Amino acid sequence: MFTPPNCAFSNTPARPIESASTSTVTLYSMITGALKSQVDKIWDTFWSGGISNPITVIEQFTYLLFMKQLDDRQANNDFQRSIGVEPSTADIFDTDHQRLRWRNLMEVSDGTQRRELIVSEVFPFLRTLGGTGFGQHMSNANFGVESPATLISVMRQVNDLSFANKDITGDLYEYMLSKIATSGTNGQFRTPSHIIDLMVELMRPSPTQRVIDPAAGTAGFLVAAAEWTRTRHEDELYDARLRALYEASGLTGFDFDSTMVRIAAMNMFMHGFENPNISYRDSLQQIPDEDREAFDLVLANPPFAGSIDETNLDPSLAGLITSKKTELLFLTRFLTLLKPGGRPAVIVPEGVLFGSTKAHKQLRKHLLDDQRLDAVIKLPSGTFKPYSGVSTAILCFTRTDRGATDDVWFYEITADGFSLDDKRTPLLGTHLLGPTPTVQDKNPEDPDDHPDPATLTEEQHKANNLPDVLARWNQRTTSERARARTEQSFTVPAEEIRAADYDFSMNRYKEIILDVEETRDPLDILAEIKALDREIAEGLSALEDMLK
Repeated sequence: MFTPPNCAFSNTPARPIESASTSTVTLYSMITGALKSQVDKIWDTFWSGGISNPITVIEQFTYLLFMKQLDDRQANNDFQRSIGVEPSTADIFDTDHQRLRWRNLMEVSDGTQRRELIVSEVFPFLRTLGGTGFGQHMSNANFGVESPATLISVMRQVNDLSFANKDITGDLYEYMLSKIATSGTNGQFRTPSHIIDLMVELMRPSPTQRVIDPAAGTAGFLVAAAEWTRTRHEDELYDARLRALYEASGLTGFDFDSTMVRIAAMNMFMHGFENPNISYRDSLQQIPDEDREAFDLVLANPPFAGSIDETNLDPSLAGLITSKKTELLFLTRFLTLLKPGGRPAVIVPEGVLFGSTKAHKQLRKHLLDDQRLDAVIKLPSGTFKPYSGVSTAILCFTRTDRGATDDVWFYEITADGFSLDDKRTPLLGTHLLGPTPTVQDKNPEDPDDHPDPATLTEEQHKANNLPDVLARWNQRTTSERARARTEQSFTVPAEEIRAADYDFSMNRYKEIILDVEETRDPLDILAEIKALDREIAEGLSALEDMLK
């Protein structure tokens, strides 16, 4: 269950204090430096222990990390009681299950006995946590570390991991995915947390709105939406009725990868959702009637560069476009999931903006003429490195079914706070990253520490455009309309886009000012060259006479 911070609702589990985020939603923790080295060693230990499937490594690593996080959550409750404070989160381990805690498992020195305890008792216990939904996701979870020696080594290394930001599941998955040689072949890239935060800030979810990610992955968008809602609507979530409704149906995720579904369910559980609404489902196949036109917001980064077998495609999607391209089909799926008035913020490959096929043009025409296209935000080509250098953009629109696009706001992000090479090195201090920078880093151990907002200097803006995106997004129907086409952002009338054959590419409308330089007449230059040639010839002739 989901509980606002510092609320002593009895028997109501909430996200643990050590996972508390800043008022700007996310603490940026990249898998770099010493932590990267530790993760690499754990990966090698799995590999040398006979677990060579990268997805299996990720899954088993996540199970162990989840077990450790559960113990950390219990330790937090124990500490609060020791200082006379009643915890706001329910206990994970009662008296009868203390032996299943991570710290007590670490005391079992015999690897065979430790593995037997995990297989026969810990995993059955994990399946009892949360509601029926969480138990269902964990029902097929199997512990796959067969070697007792490998288990001892991996658990020791996991135990030594230290995170400045305890919400690390998605970052770990992101780094692990980068180690898979075939990653990206089906367009599967985790969205960087600072881009997720920007998209959540653009949509501003509330507890009364239903949010869905039909390609949820590790549930990064859903977790960020939950954190944003918790910090911005804390008072509303004190209402028990509204809180119960939000817990039951406020956040929904689909994914067709069973491993990702389990990881997403564990991630949501650790963020206070006992019964996470995560489903194993191919979003492009037929969906239940209760999910059609049921959601207020879509936050998603659907698969790119994929295609689908038409025999498995939901017939309702074929009514709008004829295509096998997943990036186009997902856009049509979003429209079937949204209520009238619903809004998505979704990442698309840049080809969607200017592709010349009939399906591309048909979809763009529909978004501009039949819905309301709000914004096209171009992302840097290095956003998804090291996985891919593909150019992408964020599309924001509103389902109206009757048009209403007057003009479209464009923004070109040239810097997102990180280097655009494979290393993706932070260019500013962590508190200055993301869309809502602060004057200093938040103390991760203090849930009530909320640093003041910071305004970036012009030089800092050159390294991180995201705060400017957010500020100008809020002005897109006012002062932004007066911006020149030479600026980083501007608006374009819908009529002009129609005249350009529904091209959504910003470069189509951007004006580039060229510096005018005076140049000499080419005939004058040629005459000067001829004169120099004559001087050279005369000089050579004189030198020849001297030598004779």
